[in-house]
Amino acid sequence: MTAPSSSPDHSRPYDLVGVGIGPFNLSLAALADGVPGFRSLFLDAKPAFSWHPGLLMEGTTLQVPFLADLVTMADPTSPWSYLNYLRSHDRMFKFFFSERFHIPRREYDHYCRWAAERLPSCRFDAEVTALEWDESADAFAVVHRSASGAETRVLARQVVLGVGTNPVVPEPLRPLLTDCHTGRILHSADYRTYRTRLSAADDVTVIGAGQSGAEVALDLLRNQDGDGQGGPYVRWLARTTAFAPMEYSKIGLEHFTPDYIRYFRHLPEATRERLVREQWQLYKGVSEETLGEIYDELYERTIGGGEPRATLQPGVEIVAAEADGEGYLLTCRTQQQDTLFEIRTSAVVSATGYAASRPAFLESMGDLVDWDDRGRYQVDGEYRVALDPRVSGTLYVQNAEMHTHGVGAPDLTLGAWRAATILNTAAGRSVLPVAPRQAFTTFGAPEVPASVEPAAPVPDETATTPSGTPR
Repeated sequence: MTAPSSSPDHSRPYDLVGVGIGPFNLSLAALADGVPGFRSLFLDAKPAFSWHPGLLMEGTTLQVPFLADLVTMADPTSPWSYLNYLRSHDRMFKFFFSERFHIPRREYDHYCRWAAERLPSCRFDAEVTALEWDESADAFAVVHRSASGAETRVLARQVVLGVGTNPVVPEPLRPLLTDCHTGRILHSADYRTYRTRLSAADDVTVIGAGQSGAEVALDLLRNQDGDGQGGPYVRWLARTTAFAPMEYSKIGLEHFTPDYIRYFRHLPEATRERLVREQWQLYKGVSEETLGEIYDELYERTIGGGEPRATLQPGVEIVAAEADGEGYLLTCRTQQQDTLFEIRTSAVVSATGYAASRPAFLESMGDLVDWDDRGRYQVDGEYRVALDPRVSGTLYVQNAEMHTHGVGAPDLTLGAWRAATILNTAAGRSVLPVAPRQAFTTFGAPEVPASVEPAAPVPDETATTPSGTPR
């Protein structure tokens, strides 16, 4: 291992260093680009930008409108907008005539790569291996390493963590993940890698009632022969009580506004935990279009008296799993009936979401971070992580604050607004003005309760004046 390099440029602290270049830190990099007197650097271990490559199937679209790009919700005049991306590729008329509000997922990935390749603050092939507080420099020391092993040390007055989330699979499947390289047990994040192999399997079980699970199930159904006889038998299981559509009403979407975040942050912790569980349809549901397409595929199979080679079963959880010859034996439990049954399947795709985790490079700062009693970041309204008073620098976090900020944390809708909030705080001035109110809905009691005037006495209709006439 080579010693970390140093240079005059690296000896001067950056105003902000971002770790990880996913859509959220990329949004911050785009908004910070060209801000006078503000010096930033963003680092990522990957050789180039990529966004959920395992799920970039043809025909899949974002679940948010194109305006939820890297910058528009905070700065629609930015040169890093999706519309400017279209213009730079001479596709404005094509986009206009296509009348799309929700763009292809593959195009969103290409748009982000277009921005990441051009932003001068973004560095790939730069794996952050250490983050420490350097008291002598009064700054964070960030060490990153290239694939060749060369190490570089930079200083930063402020650091923002945008390292993303990690795939989660049900506990009974975890011991079997050693088979992931065979394409027989895998998370949906790797689906596209093993798509051809899964299409040739006899029986595939998809777990998870979210958009990813629905898209994988639909893709497998479409890989059956026209009469539905060839290709794998498709089984779609989920713990939720129904395969339910995403909440997409105009009023319902106001849960993805700064107004709701401010309300949510001040609720008791137990209430926040309960709400995140109860509001699963806001962020774990399936688009109505995808559910409709699955139904239509199944309906086509019934023409001429046929039966779909598929099972859709909600309200089921996997309680045990084991290898069984060339496949697997899954023990399942129906939640409402509390009944056990078994399934034999050739392969399992676990579309069971993602969760934030503590990056390894943060271990050296473990005693300087004020973790909550569950080992999670404590995050304030400007996305600053609570730190030991000995640290004068600021640590921010993106997409690891659902427990403090609510269901909008992983949603692209709020990405640019959150990045603008961080940028304003990091710069110490209002680089991008943030409107105070965005929702029609009033969440909770009014911030300034109306004054209560004493009620006027109600006239007694039966009372009389001294003359005997009614008042």
